Amino acid sequence: MNIIYVLIPLSLILMVLAIGFFFWAVKNDQFDDLDTPALDVLDDDEPASPEDTEQPDR
Repeated sequence: MNIIYVLIPLSLILMVLAIGFFFWAVKNDQFDDLDTPALDVLDDDEPASPEDTEQPDR
């Protein structure tokens, strides 16, 4: 029964920390755009121009 006197304050401290980190993340724009970074991987690269792929004359 004595452990409850440790666990309740510990859980309250962890809850306050989690809420604090959440509001910090919102304030620092961590949740602004969640879709674009995931979709950037799917974009095709621009095709290389023929000028870039030519071998120099020897």
